[in-house]
Formats: sequence, structure tokens, C-alpha cells
Amino acid sequence: MKLSVTITLKKDVLDPQGKAVQNTLQGMGIDNLKSLRQGKYFEIELNESNESAAKKKVDDMCKMLLANLIIENYKIDIVK
Repeated sequence: MKLSVTITLKKDVLDPQGKAVQNTLQGMGIDNLKSLRQGKYFEIELNESNESAAKKKVDDMCKMLLANLIIENYKIDIVK
């Protein structure tokens, strides 16, 4: 089973990398860009057929290593 994890900074955490990309795009003429934030994306493939067990394992991975729970949020999706 393949799952994806999207990790983003929490709303109140400053995102200097996202701001730099936003400023660059605006400088390139993209004038309707309201905001931009960067994040991380992982695709994880497990030898697991049970969807809830797979999500639980990936949730554990996020809590242990992939995400910094103090400043980041994460979302787990099943990849079809």
C-alpha cells in the first residue's frame, strides 16, 4: 500500500523559504500571488493491506521522525 504525507509549517510559524519563493515569483511578474508557503512531501510504500494499520504506521513515523510536531502539521493520504 502506498501512502503520501504532506508536512507544512503551522499557520503561525514564519516561513522564510516560502516568503523568498513568493518574492521571487512576484519579481518575475506573477502579481496575483497572495501567499506561498513551502513544505515537505513523502511517498511511503508499505507491505500492508489493512488501510487503518498502514495509516497508523505512517502516523507513528511522522510523530517519531518525519514531522516536528512543535512547528509542523501533517496530513496522510492513501495513494490510489
